[in-house]
Amino acid sequence: MNASENRRWALVGPLSVALWVVGIILINKNGPADHATGAQILAWYKSDSDSIVLGAWLFMLGCIGFVTFVAGLRVRLTEAAGRGSQLPMLALVGAGMAAVCGMLTAGVDLGGGIDKNDISPAIAAVFHHSVDIFFVGAEMAAILPLAAVAIVAWRTRVFPRWWAAFAGLVAVVLLVGPIGWLGLIFGVPLWTLGTSLFVLLRSPERMRAAAAAA
Repeated sequence: MNASENRRWALVGPLSVALWVVGIILINKNGPADHATGAQILAWYKSDSDSIVLGAWLFMLGCIGFVTFVAGLRVRLTEAAGRGSQLPMLALVGAGMAAVCGMLTAGVDLGGGIDKNDISPAIAAVFHHSVDIFFVGAEMAAILPLAAVAIVAWRTRVFPRWWAAFAGLVAVVLLVGPIGWLGLIFGVPLWTLGTSLFVLLRSPERMRAAAAAA
């Protein structure tokens, strides 16, 4: 992959974040309260099915975009860390795991919106509340790409060390159960946007020079 192709991959990062944000807004539009009954959840599926389905679809596309972004980022990481390092591959595997969990997080409400006329209130409640299971899975999986990139960036300066420290901090927040949601909802999108900007604005030559000086 040449430099221009690598930079084009980086554009997928901001696009993924935009899809996440729009998707979340559409899914949660008129959404039920935290302790809503199955009947209330089913009524929401029926009244807002179009918004739920569209929002979930866009969010899932954003998850696919995230894996695409990390796949492109892996090229830069491998150049900096060397082909013998397993960290770039670990970042890609972790991104894939997080994306699958993210797609399932949106997918359960997508299923409710599609099958609204064929499910009972009890099943609607199971669909909606199972979001928490997959959300936590996404939290844990997202630790891998952020921690791997943080380690490579700190060692090689392929990204500034302060940005490596930020990625490491977000990884730690993701690891701490009670506040992990902050890392996933805010930290991962900010990291994706910031890392995209570094790839777009810093030439591969500058990154290699920084790595050589490390």
